[in-house]
Amino acid sequence: MTDTGTDTGTSTGTSTGGTDTTGILDEALERLHTSGPERLGRLTNHAPMAVEALTARGRPEAVHKWLDLYARKLEEFPARVAPVTDADWHTALGDPRRAADWIAYFHRQLDERPWREVLAQWWPRLLPGMYGGSTHPVIRVGHAVRTLEAGEASGVTAPRLAELAHGLGYWAARHRPLTDVTPLPGARSAADALDAVPPLADRTDGGFPARLGRVRGLPVWAASVDGPEEARRRLTELVRAATHRYATHGHGDETMLVHAATAPNAVLRALPALPRALWVPSLHAAWTASAAVTAMYAPDTPVACDPPGTFTAQEVFERALAHGDEHVIKLTDTALDVGDERALAAALRAVELSEPLAP
Repeated sequence: MTDTGTDTGTSTGTSTGGTDTTGILDEALERLHTSGPERLGRLTNHAPMAVEALTARGRPEAVHKWLDLYARKLEEFPARVAPVTDADWHTALGDPRRAADWIAYFHRQLDERPWREVLAQWWPRLLPGMYGGSTHPVIRVGHAVRTLEAGEASGVTAPRLAELAHGLGYWAARHRPLTDVTPLPGARSAADALDAVPPLADRTDGGFPARLGRVRGLPVWAASVDGPEEARRRLTELVRAATHRYATHGHGDETMLVHAATAPNAVLRALPALPRALWVPSLHAAWTASAAVTAMYAPDTPVACDPPGTFTAQEVFERALAHGDEHVIKLTDTALDVGDERALAAALRAVELSEPLAP
């Protein structure tokens, strides 16, 4: 396993919730909000999600040094085209050229109304299009919601509200539904349903958008769920199954298969901030995302995963931080939410498979 020296201290922690009192997370978010949500026209800016995970796991002192390494991947904030308004927002939905317009719109919304109210209004509008941007927009929103909820006791800060505006704006700009998908025979458990996902015939041609357009059939799972508590239980099961599966299937694409776990986990993190009536549709959208990513990138055959020893959760997160790759950090963050040995093995597998963030 490769260590790159990204670590900036000796303390460890697996606390969750972004309860940082140092102000470092707010500093980092302010620093990042001058950058756009993407680079090179299609690749996502992962830094806001990664620094939130570092802070939530008790490593705020590592944030700025990690950002210094990641900074070469950042681009300037995009130019505005025209304001998004309550009257014409439909026409701007799914237009990536309007990212700055959407972010400005959500800034205004969050200045005028409580953040939970804005989230509850826009979640059902955005949920059908959570598959755009390689599912990164909903993941960014999930990180933003976690830190907002954790900070409510001491007061929600402006940078954290702004981060929700950036996440929702990115989601609206990259909004893309998944349509014309035939329901296929499924399975009782999430793990078995993921195993039943038929892979695309061609998994070598095109990036995420092109492959997404070729997804034509996915197994049915949890379709009969109609209660919010059962939806949360099933969503928790899905996150666990997708995280475990990475350990044996991550070699299909060490980066993209991370999202089979982190996208549904972002939805799970958002549930407590949402009206309970939205929990069931959230489960169904999260399943479709996880299954679609599996169809697009899973390998033909699994491999055995033998963790290189026994490690605590703190030790696994330290390895992810030392490795530095943003996807490794985010998958490890999700693995710590799951919290069992198989999930930690998946995080260590990501460290093994992925290219480290070079100094």
